[in-house]
Amino acid sequence: MSESRFFVSCARGLEYLLADELIAGGAKATAATAGVNVRGTLRDAQHALLWSRLASRVLWPVTEFDCADEAALYSGALDTDWTLHLYANQTFAVDAHVSGEGIRHGGFAALRLKDAIVDRYRQERGERPDVDTESPDVRFNLVVRKGRAIVSIDLGGALHRRGWRGEQGTAPLKEPLAAAVLLRGRWPKLHGQGGGLFDPMCGSGTLLIEGALMAADVAPGLRRYGDTLPTAWPGFDVAAWRSLRNEAEQRAETGLAALKPVFHGRDIDPGVVRNARANALSAGVAEWIDFQVADVRDGFQPPEANGLVACNPPYDVRLATGSDLYQALGDALKRTVPGWSASLLCGDTTLARATGLRGRKLYTLYNGAIECALLVCDRIAPEVREEAPTLNEGAQMVANRLRKTLKQSKAWRERDGISCWRAYDADIPEYAAAIDAYTDADNGERWLHVQEYAAPADIPEALARRRLGDLLAAAREVFELPRERVVLKTRRIGKGGSKYGQFDQRGERLVVREGRARVLVNLFDYLDTGLFLDHRPLRMRLNAEARKLRFLNLFCYTGVATVQAALGDATATTSVDLSATYLGWLADNLRENEIGGPGHQLVQADVMEWLRSERSQYDLIFCDPPTFSNSKRAQDLDIQRDHVELLRLVMARLAADGVLYFSNNSRRFKLENEAIAEFAIIEDITPATIPPDYARDPRIHRAWRLRQR
Repeated sequence: MSESRFFVSCARGLEYLLADELIAGGAKATAATAGVNVRGTLRDAQHALLWSRLASRVLWPVTEFDCADEAALYSGALDTDWTLHLYANQTFAVDAHVSGEGIRHGGFAALRLKDAIVDRYRQERGERPDVDTESPDVRFNLVVRKGRAIVSIDLGGALHRRGWRGEQGTAPLKEPLAAAVLLRGRWPKLHGQGGGLFDPMCGSGTLLIEGALMAADVAPGLRRYGDTLPTAWPGFDVAAWRSLRNEAEQRAETGLAALKPVFHGRDIDPGVVRNARANALSAGVAEWIDFQVADVRDGFQPPEANGLVACNPPYDVRLATGSDLYQALGDALKRTVPGWSASLLCGDTTLARATGLRGRKLYTLYNGAIECALLVCDRIAPEVREEAPTLNEGAQMVANRLRKTLKQSKAWRERDGISCWRAYDADIPEYAAAIDAYTDADNGERWLHVQEYAAPADIPEALARRRLGDLLAAAREVFELPRERVVLKTRRIGKGGSKYGQFDQRGERLVVREGRARVLVNLFDYLDTGLFLDHRPLRMRLNAEARKLRFLNLFCYTGVATVQAALGDATATTSVDLSATYLGWLADNLRENEIGGPGHQLVQADVMEWLRSERSQYDLIFCDPPTFSNSKRAQDLDIQRDHVELLRLVMARLAADGVLYFSNNSRRFKLENEAIAEFAIIEDITPATIPPDYARDPRIHRAWRLRQR
């Protein structure tokens, strides 16, 4: 079966979890905004219909065309043979989502697509299918964005429906969000270790029911579709669906037979508890869940030694919840289940802090339109630490150096509001590592990102390990941090000289501040965190100069420079990168700063090819290319070899009185001044762009300011 690209949508904040879920299912997935771009077969898409706990919809594209306006929409759709996707005696409906200047109203776009489908069908068959917006046989999804239209088959409808829900409480929690709360709390792992699941304010029972079905390996689509097909689209692979369904039924039977009664729900409202029991009965897991009427302040004495507290305390404005309830919840949990983990979906960060619990991570999730804070704790009441052992001589040297750096840097860090900075960079050569400090903007927790430099071949491995242990012990003591907030990575030269690769797949990010900007960083999964700390002064310069200018960011990475330019009141921004992962990250950074709209364009393209075809002019340009790039989707880039051609192309896009900032991190890079001087005025501004925390290594990057000659 051939592979194709398709899109799986989800609620905001679930993208990375969903990507991991789909990858585990065998597809190739990349997180995007409010969904995941997937490359796989139709069977992979149908597998997602049946097994995804996080997805909202699975959209299988059937046609794509240029769409500048409604006339182009109608014309492009009329060129598609809709008889391949719809029988004459079937009904259909269209959902449309539009952005940009050409078409402004989704309802109008849906109507024009409907007209084109009907008209083309009449041309081909002399008859037409009917429209049924309530229960169509085939549902089409139209997206118009950046002058392109994509029409997809909505393969399964709204996937948050599991098929068991009856009665629900005042503020119901959708099942995909419940699944995210459980997955962030690592419920599958805890269940495998014999742990229990407790919800002290269980409402309609969603978290407990979802947790039980997850533990029993029951596919969320089994009850949703029953014996019917998810869609009557003629292209649907019925044989593959039946095979997937038969396998799911066997797994569910085995999983339910092995399930144990480790699920405990409490709520103060007797009527709500009755509804929860009815929902659990409908879902087929009632015999394993113990529901009781109880006040959260009463706490809970579980039979299991460990487990997860998963809870969605009230926070909707209609419920007028204050912080007292959250404090009572935290106090009760610390008193009765101190050794358990917790995953609490709170109304906001203030309410999360009111619990008094110290979290491993605070995530931003959305319950419908309501922005929430998911507080995740590995242990509700941290164990009392024993007195740290005395540092040995080597570790004490590192500790002394770190304390000196902290003292010397305090004044400029406080003056400039610096929350992320380099604290150590092989200052003592035998202890070869870089230590970067990050402060979580939401809860004030400090993290250390330690990058060990691979030891020379003549250093015994045991000695290198001992020195690394000494360095980590010193860092934890000086910064007063637990082991879990120190993230270690090793820089090793890979194939082709690359130092990059994936370290983990946690998909966990925290928000840090740089000036006014809120920036998402990932300390766990890659060598680079999403924020190049050495470029801080250059980004702040862009912020100061961007007012009322058109800004272009080339090789934009996670787009922090774009965020700074936008916060500096740039009239428009355009960001170009070949990586969909980086562009998705940039989209998240823009959303984190409430930046959006057609004035901020994200372009997935090879930069050199894009520059050759682009005709727009820009007033302020930032170009920070990698030293090498050998992507399969683009021509190879060697910045030393190609930088003159690159800069010539960039200068062609620079307005007459515009400014280009060009930066490079290659220590061997040499700017071809004579060749570039033919078309640009060059100014080396490197010293002014090196921040104080990198003064020990002024060769960390080079930077130039270019103007039109």
